[in-house]
Amino acid sequence: MKFFTLLLLFISFLYGETRLKIATYNVENLFDLQKKGYKYEEYKPYTKSLWNKKNYKIKLKNISRVIKDIDADIIALQEIHSRKALLDLRFTLKQKGLYYKYYFILNKKNTTTKIAILSKIPFIYTKELFVTSSYKYRNILEVKFKIKNKDLFILVNHWKSKSGPESMRIKSAKVLRDRVKQIGYDKNIILLGDFNSHYEEYKIFKKKRKHNDTNGKTGINHVLRTLKNTKDSLHVEIKENSFYNLWYDTKVKKRYTYIYRGKIEALDNILISKSLLNKKGISYIHNSISNFSKNYVLKKNKIYRWQTTYGRIRKHKGKGYSDHLAVSAKFVVN
Repeated sequence: MKFFTLLLLFISFLYGETRLKIATYNVENLFDLQKKGYKYEEYKPYTKSLWNKKNYKIKLKNISRVIKDIDADIIALQEIHSRKALLDLRFTLKQKGLYYKYYFILNKKNTTTKIAILSKIPFIYTKELFVTSSYKYRNILEVKFKIKNKDLFILVNHWKSKSGPESMRIKSAKVLRDRVKQIGYDKNIILLGDFNSHYEEYKIFKKKRKHNDTNGKTGINHVLRTLKNTKDSLHVEIKENSFYNLWYDTKVKKRYTYIYRGKIEALDNILISKSLLNKKGISYIHNSISNFSKNYVLKKNKIYRWQTTYGRIRKHKGKGYSDHLAVSAKFVVN
């Protein structure tokens, strides 16, 4: 059965139209059980926090359930602690019947959690883009694919959280922008991941002194120039040297991946270059962006995140998924 499925996939790549599903998911602290490497206190294995084999397997099973239900051809991941954690996740997915032959995790910088990717499609190359030498910043993962002789560049991000000011996210945005200039704005480029930035960040952070140390300028809206393309329609001319945020291609009430104090935010984004909207080669399928909001990842109007107790020693309950929802979009290759 598996051989027959792979054969059909191969034939579809050779002839006719090929459809791709691309997703991104912050899995919330998938730490392994190895004692080496820095870990948050509650993720030190086999301590009073109960981060043990039982809870680790539950976490792997729960995250795999989400990824299996999404069933993307390519999925970017954030907050993976190590290559070991990625391989364990990949193995759990394989047990569930979803096999990602190709995988990669950033490992040149010893940050607490890392960016990774799983793919059914082979890479041409992977590249690690350095933001700064500081461990406060995560590097950016660049992956190049060639699909039916057409190039596709995917750049995976996990920007500084909102515990830091906007100037820290702008640093990452500038590295991303400079790399896009080198690749060429006319190429098929997808920027995705946890930007820790709402799709209209420039609106919601202006009055927050803690964040606004940039005179109202944001990484996602100003540096990546998504502010130039904010109409809720793809039937508009996308400005040159800018990106279109796919959240504008769905209903406002569906534009979220995170809930903070009862307010929804879209911290995880998928941005695409102009060429992916021209209906030639590789192109985005209208109205295909969606957050993964099945009932089991939501609970009482909240995202059913991985559960721990409160107190001096936080203990794992062995329940929940992640504090983020995954987001995906579909593309067609002619």
